[in-house]
Amino acid sequence: MIEPIEGRLKLGLRVGVVVVFSDAHYWPNIVTTAHRALVKLVRELEPDLIVANGDILDGARISKHQRIGWQKCPKLKDELSACRERLDEIINASPNSRTIWPLGNHDARFETYLANNAAEFAGVAGFSLKEHFPAWEPCWSLQLNDDTIIKHRWKGGINATQSNVIQAGTNIFTGHLHSLRVTPYTDYRGTRFGVDTGTISEPYGPQFQSYTEDAPVNWRSGFVVATFQNGKLLWPETVSVIALGKVVFRGKILSD
Repeated sequence: MIEPIEGRLKLGLRVGVVVVFSDAHYWPNIVTTAHRALVKLVRELEPDLIVANGDILDGARISKHQRIGWQKCPKLKDELSACRERLDEIINASPNSRTIWPLGNHDARFETYLANNAAEFAGVAGFSLKEHFPAWEPCWSLQLNDDTIIKHRWKGGINATQSNVIQAGTNIFTGHLHSLRVTPYTDYRGTRFGVDTGTISEPYGPQFQSYTEDAPVNWRSGFVVATFQNGKLLWPETVSVIALGKVVFRGKILSD
């Protein structure tokens, strides 16, 4: 018998829909087109699972990176409040969906900062980020059936989705790079998919303006809908922001 892998949540889904979003980097008083579209579509689709694939929290003031100039960042408590508000909107839109949260590197800033600066508070209530989002099941990765993994990040670079799917040997959904794309890969075993789940934030939002130095970024705002039939993943579908208040899904332009 194969022992369970620590940090991996394994589920079976023979027939159903999974909505995967990532890299929300929620900040106070910012509600993006992608987020509003996400809330609208989960209300309509009523997916079996909603997966927040990492970096719900930005954690601007607790980053290991030094502040740039006189950069203004929200307080951590205000970021947490914004995260809870946005996540509650998603849950309220589809209350019967199971909600799962693979940890992202920005999410990890919360406990990393505390571990490095206040180690004696380990185990104290509120000092774990998952306590602030109790409706979302935390994990490092989510395995669906025997052929699909959802986790925040793995390979980097412009060819990350292809590298991921080749080396994983299975369908794999990742965030982190904000690129929103589906890369099919076919060999003797058939076709499988490397999927980047994009970003719910605006690519040129205030979370990123300082460290990108207003350089062009190959990022796309949106999220992914995955459908399973007979336990197999069908071709993943992107929901892509094309303008303020407008997204494309299944060949139609939708208003958020």
